[in-house]
Amino acid sequence: MTANSSPKDAIADRLAEARERTLELVEPLDEEQLNRVYSPLLSPLAWDLGHIANLEELWLVRTVGGREPLHGALGRVYDAIENPRRIRGELPILRDAELRAYLADIRERTLEVLDEVDVDGDAEDPLLRGGFVYEMLLAHEHQHNETMLQLLQMVEGYEPVRVDAAPGAEPAPRGPEMVAVEGGEHPVGAPAEGFAYDNERGRHPVELAPFEIDRTPVANGAFALFLADTGAEPPMYWERDGEGGWLSAAMGRREPVDPGRPVVHVSWDEADAFARWAGKRLPTEQEWEAACAGAGAERANLDQLAFGASPAGAFADGAARCGAVQMLGDVWEWTASDFLAYPGFEPFPYPEYSQVFFGGAYKVLRGGAWATRRDTIRPSFRNWDLPQRRQIFAGLRCARDA
Repeated sequence: MTANSSPKDAIADRLAEARERTLELVEPLDEEQLNRVYSPLLSPLAWDLGHIANLEELWLVRTVGGREPLHGALGRVYDAIENPRRIRGELPILRDAELRAYLADIRERTLEVLDEVDVDGDAEDPLLRGGFVYEMLLAHEHQHNETMLQLLQMVEGYEPVRVDAAPGAEPAPRGPEMVAVEGGEHPVGAPAEGFAYDNERGRHPVELAPFEIDRTPVANGAFALFLADTGAEPPMYWERDGEGGWLSAAMGRREPVDPGRPVVHVSWDEADAFARWAGKRLPTEQEWEAACAGAGAERANLDQLAFGASPAGAFADGAARCGAVQMLGDVWEWTASDFLAYPGFEPFPYPEYSQVFFGGAYKVLRGGAWATRRDTIRPSFRNWDLPQRRQIFAGLRCARDA
């Protein structure tokens, strides 16, 4: 946002940048690849594109602008709750030129509505106050980019339009294996001001015993030792190289696994087993957030373009106050915690974003990954998934009682 631009101009610019990134991801693909079902755990990319546009239409055109939908029946086709991923390839979704026209038409209507509404911090409508609904839809598109990148790991020979090699070349100075976090009262959750999802609120104090946490995410080399000792299931995309080592087969490249990079594509079950094998445990999400205090997203491997993790120990100049590095970016980190509501939780703007997932079935992940957009992640951000899932860009770091 320049000195002379308005809040609406800034929103329009960010919407345009988000769409540019979305279309860049699929630019190398043909229509068959866009519509192919690669896994029952992931939507066809064409469904993701239509869903991004349809949710934009629902919130930014219909709910905020009061306009009629372009295609009345599409809401049911692109309803993520009603249509689990395993059936999305069978739905009558938009394809090819019709899909791209829908994306463009919805965006044109979105900008028309934006020109008419009040997005000031004191707007009467809570959806518009401080531009909340626009922040929500920007975050939604960014998060679907990360889901699309999960699928792109399965596309043989995928070549990104843009790559930023700088995060992969970051130095990784040596340091202690673990760092200490003081016990006592620690704040958890998002502050009252600024955008956050409902599950990050309300902010509340928690009392923690002193503990130690790994300075870096667990690296591939350590995880390979765990596999050799236990015979456990390897991370997704790992294959034997025939000489006792491992290859990564993501995007069909079959490159040697770098022992110094954070391990990625591990399930909660595998992360928990590794932590116990190492004589440690997974941190609770409250411990993780306390350890993350002082870390920022400015110096972190985020924003997708690295297309992989930095060396474990990189970005030491962006460490948290406790000395832990890479708390944000590189890989999501599994925690020991179930996805539950915070004290004072209130669903907003709809219960299907968080509330329907609360309970003991889902485990919380924290910190973001290389595939996460920088302006989406924050120390209070809570991701969640089933403990057996490995397609997400998930790794771990361990903790132990002090």
